[in-house]
Amino acid sequence: MERVVERMAEIRIKKVDENEIDTVLAEDIDFQGVLSFNRPLMVKGNFKGEIKASSDLHVGKDAVIEARIEANMVSAQGTIKGDIVAHSRVELFSTASVTGDIFTPDLEIERGCRLNGFCRMDKNGADRGDGRA
Repeated sequence: MERVVERMAEIRIKKVDENEIDTVLAEDIDFQGVLSFNRPLMVKGNFKGEIKASSDLHVGKDAVIEARIEANMVSAQGTIKGDIVAHSRVELFSTASVTGDIFTPDLEIERGCRLNGFCRMDKNGADRGDGRA
């Protein structure tokens, strides 16, 4: 009997072109507070506080975010310390490090990423299970 061994395809998330992002918080930015936006945003520096957006958040490779995040899509290459609520998807690149819970209907994780937290995937959208999204 011939035995067939299937190998799982390695996940490769498409990197976004920084020129396609409306606003970029550069590497030398150290920002604290509440950040709200409705157009795609990339954070390449440090942010501490809360992020509440109706658009997409991109976290650069050297970025450090300490915040509760709510966004349409979260794509992370850097460090996030805090819960993530994403209404469409979360993408974690191999360089990403997340310490916190994730609530999203779609999750992609590249090999090498570090995720320490609970993950809930609800096909109806990001539902925290406590009535809050």
